[in-house]
Formats: sequence, structure tokens, C-alpha cells
Amino acid sequence: MLAGKTALVTGSTSGIGLAVARALAKAGAKVMLNGSRPAADAEALRAELAAEAGGEVGYTAANLADPASARGLVEATIAAFGSVDILINNAGIQHVAAVDAFPDETWDQLLAINVSAVFHTTKAALPSMKERGWGRIVNIASAHGIVASPFKAPYTASKHAVVGFSKAVALEVAEQGITCNALCPGYVRTPLIEKQVVDQAVVHNLPEERVIREVILAAQPTKQFVEADEVAAFAVFLCSDAARSITGSVQLIDGGWTAR
Repeated sequence: MLAGKTALVTGSTSGIGLAVARALAKAGAKVMLNGSRPAADAEALRAELAAEAGGEVGYTAANLADPASARGLVEATIAAFGSVDILINNAGIQHVAAVDAFPDETWDQLLAINVSAVFHTTKAALPSMKERGWGRIVNIASAHGIVASPFKAPYTASKHAVVGFSKAVALEVAEQGITCNALCPGYVRTPLIEKQVVDQAVVHNLPEERVIREVILAAQPTKQFVEADEVAAFAVFLCSDAARSITGSVQLIDGGWTAR
């Protein structure tokens, strides 16, 4: 379905990003992985995905909190594969704390990775997409891009920003064969969520098993984690020609969370 296309997926060595990268590779795209694994681990993962999909897979490390490094990730992908046709902005961090106890430096880092990096990679990728008259940008936001939760004010703010940014970009490039959408999952069992379980257990003074059902999944009527493969399948669809008229949208995959 995506043969001949090149995809860059940020934060793609684990969790949602890895699932999306794997699905894109299986759909025929050349894929550039990105993350912070040790070099040997990253190479093993790259080789595994390439063998699995029978296609080209690369890996580039980048500090997405640094604008030059974020732009360099796009440049490295173009140098390796000739273009960036698909950009999946997935990398993100989380920290759970009350606003008046939230560390200033963590706020700065969270916004740099969750929001500013999305701007820098998108800005760097758009010229290649415009030149080819085709592009897909999928920004992995969150249900927290639509609703809020206590003790997550900075994360909520960052994901609301990603949703708004996605809409604005979609309007700018609507006539150039490029789509831009925000994909908003509910709670997906990933390393990021596992850390939240631990953090929330401290905040709420509850055992972890109760935190999962009574705090983490309390908002999701299904009372089930969304699977990373479900998010990946949705992302691949948004990158397909079948989704060419879907742009500027907020796509929810949240177990009914925001239906309340």
C-alpha cells in the first residue's frame, strides 16, 4: 500500500512508535527509526524490522529537545532515502505532579519534546512533501489533547497544542496533496504508561493494581488498554490514499473516554 514511500517515525524504538514503524514497514514503506537506545540495540532492532518487512529500515539518533537535532533527523532521512513522504511525530514524555510542584526544567523539556519538536520536524519535512505533491503527517497526540486530567497540566497543554498545530498545518497545505491529522489514543500499555502507573500510585497512595482500574482506566468505559497495534493500524490508514480527504481531523481511539 505504501511502496515507494519513505516514513520517518520519531520515538520509534518502543511502544506506539515502534508499532507504527513496524506497520508502515510491512505496508511497504522505507522507514527511518529514531530513539535513544544504545547503538548495538538500535542496530539489532533496525535489522529485525528490515528482515521482518523485507524492506529498507534505517536508524538515526536525535535529541528532539534540540531544534537543530530535530531538523537533522529529517535531513538524515532525506539523505538516506531521498525524501520524507510520511512523518509520524510520536516522541513524547510525561511527568505527573501538581502544578505548584512541577519542576521548571521538566516543563521546559516536556514542551520542547512534545510540541516544539513537532514544529521543527514538520517545518523540515514539508519542502520535500511539497516538491513531490504528496505527504502524510500524523501527530500522535492523546485523549489529553481533548480533555484534561489533574496532575497532568503540562502534558495536557502540550497535547492540546499538538491538536491545534495539526489543524493549522492541514489548512496551509490542503491543496498540495498533503494531509495532517492528530491521532489521539486513550491509555495504551507502553513504557510511558507503566511509569505513570508508578507515579500515580505515589500521588494517590494506592497499590498499582487499583491505580490501573480506578485511576488510569477509570475514564475509559471499556476498562481495557488500547493496544499499540490498534494505533498503528489507524496511523497506516491515515497515510494511505484512501484517507486523502481526511485532514485537519482529530481521530480518537480512546475506548469511549471522550464520549462522556
